Amino acid sequence: MHIGLIGGIGVAATIVYYQRLTAAAAARGVARLELTIAHGEIQELIRNNLADRREEQARAFLPLVQRLNDAGCDCIALSSLGAHFCLDELAALSPLPIVSAVAPLDAYFVEQGIKRIGLLGTRVVMRTRLYGQLARTDAIALDDEIEILGQTYQDVAVAGACSSGQRERFLDAGRRMIAAGADAIVLAGTDLNLAFDGQDPGYRVIDALDIHVALLADLAAGRVSLGDVA
Repeated sequence: MHIGLIGGIGVAATIVYYQRLTAAAAARGVARLELTIAHGEIQELIRNNLADRREEQARAFLPLVQRLNDAGCDCIALSSLGAHFCLDELAALSPLPIVSAVAPLDAYFVEQGIKRIGLLGTRVVMRTRLYGQLARTDAIALDDEIEILGQTYQDVAVAGACSSGQRERFLDAGRRMIAAGADAIVLAGTDLNLAFDGQDPGYRVIDALDIHVALLADLAAGRVSLGDVA
């Protein structure tokens, strides 16, 4: 299974995807991971995401998908949950099936016995509660702070680095959502590892990136088929 990844959205998230996917594939006995990465433009994605220009962003991604198709990829994945705002529009244009990072989350939460999650990520992810795709899991966000948390996340994603002040803002937001009844905090933004990796916030943290990576590694290992996930 040759996996195509649209990266660069942002760069730090792409690096983490690469690191974790190669490790997960190796752990599943994949001797030779077939992976091709095409670089997307984060500033273009940010502009279209904030303006809800789904068709425009899908068309911006399409040349990258075509490049991955020409490289022999069997499927593609986006290295950004924020980029999933135009997933339906991209799927309508794409010559390759798309393995969503959002679709497997609801089932995972149910399997883990998690009934309510607290969300951190882009403005759109928090405002729409993961694009409204959680059918069996309740989701909360700090609605009064979506703008400042979303801007902080955007700043971290663009810089590829997280300051101590930015880290504490995210950690504190998580604490308050746990106090409001969340069973776990979901990092629904692939650059949030920059804030949470190596930290012990005192509550359960689930990185959506890891769930997506596990699914891609299962595909690479032949444990699941494309028909099951795309």
